[in-house]
Amino acid sequence: MQHPENDDKYIGLTVNSGVSQPPSVNPYISRQRRKPIPTAGEMVEGILRGDVTMLSRAVTLVESLSPSHQALAQEVIEKCLPHSGRSRRIGITGVPGAGKSTSIDAFGLHVLKSGGKLAVLAIDPSSERTKGSILGDKTRMERLAVHPSAFIRPSPSAGSLGGVARKTRETIVLCEAAGYDNIFVETVGVGQSETAVHSMVDFFLLIQLAGTGDELQGIKRGIMEMADGIVINKADGDNLDRARLAQAQFRSALMLFPPAESGWKPEVLTYSGYYELGIAEVWDMIDRYFEFVHQNGYFEAKRARQARYWMYETIDEQLRANFYNNPEIETLLAEGEQMVLANRRTSFAAARDVLNHYFNRNTGNTL
Repeated sequence: MQHPENDDKYIGLTVNSGVSQPPSVNPYISRQRRKPIPTAGEMVEGILRGDVTMLSRAVTLVESLSPSHQALAQEVIEKCLPHSGRSRRIGITGVPGAGKSTSIDAFGLHVLKSGGKLAVLAIDPSSERTKGSILGDKTRMERLAVHPSAFIRPSPSAGSLGGVARKTRETIVLCEAAGYDNIFVETVGVGQSETAVHSMVDFFLLIQLAGTGDELQGIKRGIMEMADGIVINKADGDNLDRARLAQAQFRSALMLFPPAESGWKPEVLTYSGYYELGIAEVWDMIDRYFEFVHQNGYFEAKRARQARYWMYETIDEQLRANFYNNPEIETLLAEGEQMVLANRRTSFAAARDVLNHYFNRNTGNTL
């Protein structure tokens, strides 16, 4: 590079060429080789002996969108399936700020006192704009995160709700095969995700708060009918009386609902996750529930119904993916959308045109 400052008319002033810039890529990176992905057999062997690293790699494959990863993940799941099904699956939900993660930390430590292993599958909210997630549930489960018998796996909720729920369902199978006899599934919050999580757990726990204004505001018929137990958090200090009042109101509300299919009458308890008050009582309630549904046969019937439900959900998901990922359909959808926006075609007629093309291409039938 020529520097005008080195011209003869600038005698006494010299500019050196400088030091050559190092490469932007680490020169030693070529020496580092990625570990090859284990075979399905190696992964299953590791999972069955409780290898957490191998379990984590298998869950990563389940969450991957790569077709090759998905094929390998399904092979691993099929081989793990005979070793699954021997756990208590507990769904935990509640409005944001209800203290779900703090409560899970306390509940988990209480469970682990009796031995066994615990897996926590936390669906983490994703940004609708960036699709990113903080995945910070472990920071609120400080003691469980370092417990040797606990496995915490936060998963981003980005993408279709059905897809996220299916991956969680498959992760449950892997965790059970690895020897985790208690599975907690924490949901994003009160909303549509509760229906999906309810269809994969044995006991559905609803966490509520008191002292937030209208105590009955949190009583929503849909979520209340799904709950097998309702617990009111932060029942401590000055909030204790408000928690007891909310407890009475929830109990009265439950009396208005029809009996649950299981025959179980949901209980309403108060506790404090932060101060760990009433934790044992909450878990005693869950123990009573499992004893009840095992005796009347509802436990096995519900598991069978859930397996059937997820077969049809998977079919629906694959059909949607096949339809929307079809290049021809993508073009027709864009054209149909323009015609609808220009008021040259009704929404229903445009949809029928696209579907007729899809059905005719695949089966020769039309609507």
